[in-house]
Amino acid sequence: MKALVLAAGLAVAATAAAADGVISYTTDESFDDVVFGLENAITDQGLVIDGMSHVGEMLERTKADVGSDVTVFVRADVYSFCSAKLSRKVMEVNPMNIRFCPYDIFVAQLPDNPDQTVIGYREFPEGEMQEVQALLDAIVRSAISLD
Repeated sequence: MKALVLAAGLAVAATAAAADGVISYTTDESFDDVVFGLENAITDQGLVIDGMSHVGEMLERTKADVGSDVTVFVRADVYSFCSAKLSRKVMEVNPMNIRFCPYDIFVAQLPDNPDQTVIGYREFPEGEMQEVQALLDAIVRSAISLD
């Protein structure tokens, strides 16, 4: 019962949004907790993380070099991975679906709301790529304890 109450509280604490081709969830969970959940959710699907880009660190490190003083993120990382089975399936339907591989999920904290963490991914087109989108959504929801 206690776990059910906790899960319900987390579900209330996370909000979903879809805008500009991005599906994202905002949660009160810490950045580190969301990253830990994401890494586990990806590997729980039997997938391997191919790479991680520290986008927030790169933008902060290079802001003066490009003539900016704006801090875009407190922290932001992008995780890249692929599913051989699912990628083969969607690319057999349309080889140009290669443009979507690898699949990416981002985790970020924004300066205007550093007590919340945003996790999300890009929207995919209708058709066979919706199966990939469903996988990414399941991974993201699992990472922040919505499933």
